[in-house]
Amino acid sequence: MKISIINGPNLNLLGKREKGIYGDTSFEAWFEKIKPHFPQIELDYFQSNIEGEIVSFIQKVGFSADGIVINAGAYTHTSIAIRDAISAVTTPVVEVHISNILTRESFRHESLIGPVCKGSIMGFSLDSYRLGIESFLKPDLG
Repeated sequence: MKISIINGPNLNLLGKREKGIYGDTSFEAWFEKIKPHFPQIELDYFQSNIEGEIVSFIQKVGFSADGIVINAGAYTHTSIAIRDAISAVTTPVVEVHISNILTRESFRHESLIGPVCKGSIMGFSLDSYRLGIESFLKPDLG
């Protein structure tokens, strides 16, 4: 099984920015720590601050990976291009957020990508990513 994790803008600054919201662990440190917990999964990770690069990566893995876990950052609320890329591929996508976007500023309450994702997970800090990965391991009981 292969799952790609995609992070959008400013998530390269995890561990440095707004620690009260995002914590003090870098994504890279968390990623190295979590990989051994999923030996049956080939995990890869991509981060970009550039919308078009995220779209291109979704298109690159979106017909071959078994799952995509995406935190599109601020593009969650603005990017029709990322939404359309998710809609265009056959790989299922799970949207994740470190914070609970529904308890933050009102402009963060709407996700443009959520409606075209398999599901959304938010508010569990970096553990949101683990839950996103695990969602691909469970049978869909409908």
